Amino acid sequence: MKAVALTHYLPIDHPDALLDVDISTPAPGPHDLLVKVEAIAVNPVDTKVRAPKDKVEAEPKVLGWDAVGTVVEIGSAVSLFKVGEAVYYAGDITRQGCNSEYQVVDERIVGHKPKTLSAAEAAALPLTAITAWESLFDRLKVEAPPNVKKPKAILIIGGAGGVGSIAIQLAAKVAGLHVIATASRPESAAWCRELGAHDIVDHSVDIVSQVKALNLEYVDYVLILNNTDQHCPAAVRLVVPQGAICSIVENNHLLDIAPLKNKSASFTWELMFTRAMYKTEDMIKQHYLLNEIARLADHGILRTTLAQTLTPINASNLKKAHAALESGRTIGKIVLEGF
Repeated sequence: MKAVALTHYLPIDHPDALLDVDISTPAPGPHDLLVKVEAIAVNPVDTKVRAPKDKVEAEPKVLGWDAVGTVVEIGSAVSLFKVGEAVYYAGDITRQGCNSEYQVVDERIVGHKPKTLSAAEAAALPLTAITAWESLFDRLKVEAPPNVKKPKAILIIGGAGGVGSIAIQLAAKVAGLHVIATASRPESAAWCRELGAHDIVDHSVDIVSQVKALNLEYVDYVLILNNTDQHCPAAVRLVVPQGAICSIVENNHLLDIAPLKNKSASFTWELMFTRAMYKTEDMIKQHYLLNEIARLADHGILRTTLAQTLTPINASNLKKAHAALESGRTIGKIVLEGF
């Protein structure tokens, strides 16, 4: 089968950074689906995994953790899907990725594709939707209406990116929160407002003073989606006593969260691959989560964050997508469609 893979970890402008290859079609295990891939999306995790290092792969390594396709074969223990069904998923970072004609993926982390969205529109959703949902509802413990007595406020740092674009929608439209999103450019600020953000602050300058200018001493939740080292001090300062901070971005330096003690506030991490990596008992929650995201999309509550589609799925186009993400100026998601 056709695939885009790497053997060496190189800068994206290197001719061999990503390669068009022909590899064997995988066979599904007991809980696996074999999916014929139709569209894939690119995420920052792709560029981080591909980042230059000395490691050399003995066999071509396939990246990619956002896919839409059709089930063509099922494992012996599969109970959630049938051959011929359209599915979407982010996958498992410990296995081969989705930048290939066919992929095997555990059914427990797969959802039924939204019926009203095209393959490209749906491919933009899984990884960011899982990350945003788990950040809000599993890590920050946000309560959705009607349990909330009055609207609470959330600061989303990095609102125009892939995860931020979904988190704004879920926070505003599902959880009923007052959403303050950060954006540093007019076009990214406009994107955040279009998705449902109530207020915009610029993360390139002092966030704390800008939030205070909104007549807010504290916010109930802070979701860090960009540069944890830079933004953690502001998050610690702004989070309300007994509030919570969640970050999806690894830190490079020690974080000073000692001030959270007096507030009895929490700091937590989110990685959407955790359940699949560790085969947790609640791994199947991602199946139900993706089905709920599909329902929200089909009812017009949640919109796709597809911003650009490239055709076909090949090394040349994937290099373009990686380079765009590494520029740090993308808005929404980049999707590739068709082999």
